[in-house]
Amino acid sequence: MTIPFIKAQGAGNDFLFTFASELPEGFQEDSCPELARAICHRYRGIGADGWYLVEQPWAGVDARIRLWNSDGSYAELSGNGTRCAAAILAVDQPAGTEIKIATGSGVKVLELLDTAHATFRFEMEVGVPTLGDNSGAIELPLKDGPRDVTVVDVGNPQCAVPVESVDFDWKTLGAEIEGHQHFPKRTNVSFIAPVNQHTIDARFYERGAGPTLSSGTGSAGAAIAAILRGMAKSPVKVQTEDEPLEVRWDGMGHSARLTGPAQILGRGFFYFTLE
Repeated sequence: MTIPFIKAQGAGNDFLFTFASELPEGFQEDSCPELARAICHRYRGIGADGWYLVEQPWAGVDARIRLWNSDGSYAELSGNGTRCAAAILAVDQPAGTEIKIATGSGVKVLELLDTAHATFRFEMEVGVPTLGDNSGAIELPLKDGPRDVTVVDVGNPQCAVPVESVDFDWKTLGAEIEGHQHFPKRTNVSFIAPVNQHTIDARFYERGAGPTLSSGTGSAGAAIAAILRGMAKSPVKVQTEDEPLEVRWDGMGHSARLTGPAQILGRGFFYFTLE
C-alpha cells in the first residue's frame, strides 16, 4: 500500500508525518508500529527518528499527533517533533500565530516566532516538570560504578547525567542507562556539561531511537537538571550536535518553555508491505 508522508526536521531530529485522512483504505491502526519501523529505517525506508500520525480536525485544537519511534515503540511526546508538526500546520501563517496540538502528554501550545521559506521558529510550552524525592537526584548503579543522575518527567521520562565533558563514549553509556532496570519502561538519556552560567553542552540517547543529534524534551530535561544542580540559570542555551535550543524555566510549579527551529524538507510516498 502507498503511504504519503511529509518529512521535517528540528535541530537535526528528523520525523515523518502522515495525515490519517490520507491513509489508504484497509490500513489498520495496529499496523502503526510496523509502519514506523519500516518507513523510519535509514537504509530500507525513508529514514527518520520517528513517524507521526496526524489527525485533523480534533476537538478544540488544531490537530492531534501520535508518535511512534523508529523501533516501533510509542512515545508520549517529542519537543522537536511537535515543533515540526506545528510547522506543517502553520504554513502561510503570520508570526504570532498560536498552534494548539494534542499530544500523548496533553495539549501543547506553540507560538510561531518567525518564518522564512520552509523554516519556522517556535516557542513551545512543554509543561510543568515532575520530580521524585530529593529534586530527582538519585544514585544509579552501573557497570562501571554508581552515577549521580537527575530523573525528571517533562511529558516523557528523562535521565540527565552530569559530566565534565561530552567528549567520551556517551553512546555506550546511554544505551546502558536507557534500558536500566530502574526504568521499567526505559528512559531518555542526556549527558550535560556546564559551559557558562546560561549554557550547557548536551548529548542525547533517546528511548526507542538511540543517539540523536538533538532532543527537544531532552533539552528541557537537561536544562531543568542543570538549573536544579546549580550548573546553569534560566534561560539555558542547550548546545546540541546540531542547532542550539533554548529552555526557560522559573522553578517548581512553572511550565518549561522550549524555543527552537523546525524545517519542512519535502513530501512523497512510501510503498509499504505488511509482513
